[in-house]
Order: sequence, then C-alpha cells, then structure tokens
Amino acid sequence: MTGTQPQEAADAAQDAGGDPADEAAQPGRPLPSGDVGGQPPAAMENPAEDESAQEWWDDPSLPWKHKPTKADIACMGWLSVVAIYGLVMLPLRPGLLASAPHVLASLGSWSGSVTVGSRAAVGDPWWPLVWFFGTIGLVKFDWVYWWAGRLWGRNLIEVWSGRSERARRMNAWTERLARRYETVAIALTYLPLPIPSGVVYLVLGEAGTSLKKFITVTLVSSLIAGGVYLGIGYWIGEPAVVAMDTYGRYLWYVSLALLVFVIWNAWRQARQGTEPAGRA
Repeated sequence: MTGTQPQEAADAAQDAGGDPADEAAQPGRPLPSGDVGGQPPAAMENPAEDESAQEWWDDPSLPWKHKPTKADIACMGWLSVVAIYGLVMLPLRPGLLASAPHVLASLGSWSGSVTVGSRAAVGDPWWPLVWFFGTIGLVKFDWVYWWAGRLWGRNLIEVWSGRSERARRMNAWTERLARRYETVAIALTYLPLPIPSGVVYLVLGEAGTSLKKFITVTLVSSLIAGGVYLGIGYWIGEPAVVAMDTYGRYLWYVSLALLVFVIWNAWRQARQGTEPAGRA
C-alpha cells in the first residue's frame, strides 16, 4: 500500500496541471531561484549599469576626483570667466594701448602703465588714479587660483600640464619655487617673466597660505609693480609718447588681425570636434 502512494501523488499532480517540472514556466507562478530561462543570473543583468558606472564628473580632464559640490561648480565657473576675459582682451589690448591707455592700465596691463607714465612726463594728471585702479586690476583674478588650489590641490596642475612634457617640467619648477619661497614667488609673478602665475597661486592655496596673507602680499606686490611700470614710462618720457602717437593708429589693425585669428581658431577646433571619424 505504501509503495503505490508516490506514484498516485504524481498522477494526481499531472491530472491537475501537467508535469510538475513545467509549473515554474506557467504564467502567474514565481520562478525558482537560480537559472532563469536556462541562463545564469549574470546574463540577465541590465547592460545600462556598466554605462552608468562612468559618471559625468569622473573625467580626467576635470580637476576634482569626487562628485562636485557647489563650491567646485562655482570655482570652475570663475575659472571660465577668467578664460573668457583673457580671450576677449587678447584682440582688444593693442587697440586700447593706442587709444585708451588709461583704461588698459586700470585693468592691470603693465604696458598700459608704462604708456601712462610716459604721458605723465608731458603733463598727464591722471596717473595717480590709474595707479590705484591698476593695483586692483592686477590682482582681480588671483584669488580664483588660490581658491582652486584650496579645493583641488595639484589636480588642476595635472590638467593644465596634459601630455606636454615641457609644460609639465615648467609647472613642476614653478611649484618648487612657490613651495620654497612663497612671498618672493608671488612678487615675481608681477614682473614680465615667463612664470605661470596661476600655478604659483594654486600651490599656495593648496599649501595652506591664508587668504588674508595671500591678498595682502598680492596687493603690496601689485602696488610696487605698478609704480615701477609708471616710473619706467616717466623715465622714457616724450619719446614714448611720440612713438605711440605715430604707430598707435596701426595697432587697431593688429587688434582686428588677432580677433580674426581667435574666431578662426575657435571655428577650426569646433569643426575638428564635429567631423565624423574615418573608416577603419
């Protein structure tokens, strides 16, 4: 009697719904754990997970190594403002030097300060006001690089260096200079020397130089440098004024040529970025 009970149970299950092995495949019934449809669980993973693993901010061309905060975004925005300002001033500088040297010097241009100094030698009375505004103009964006150093450390230097070995060596030398001399390194950035000032300020921000000390040193250095440039122009005197009056009208053509170059270069880079890749 007991030997026939398993067989009777199997027959009853088959009469009720078919083969018990097929119950897992019927609609409305939960699938057993393990293999699904003959495939291992790994084969059913969402492929979008691999694509989303690379977040937009996890890019070696960006200075942060984490999800950016509001401070990161704000600092990057200010760095963009500095870059745009530099591009705008590039074609305008020669023309302003000829027609509005007081404006150019007030924005922090040492060539504009020399020109104003030469005009002061022949009676121009505006040099004290230009000296004041020029002192502020020279340091107007320095704090942005200090802030970037405080936020990201050397990461931005690595981004700037890119794949250029020459830039990497120059930035490394500047970094050693800033870490060793600090105040002297800041003062050197206000001289017409091939020192990347942004690297100096960034390193000092990362090294822990206080903002109060940084701003104080930059303002004093700017004040002294502006006075030196004005003094050089005053020493040259009238010959510089005559030379600028003679050749100044041609500097606007230089500005136009630079403007055309900037537009052409931007167009060329945009076109290269949108060209489809060649066939393999």
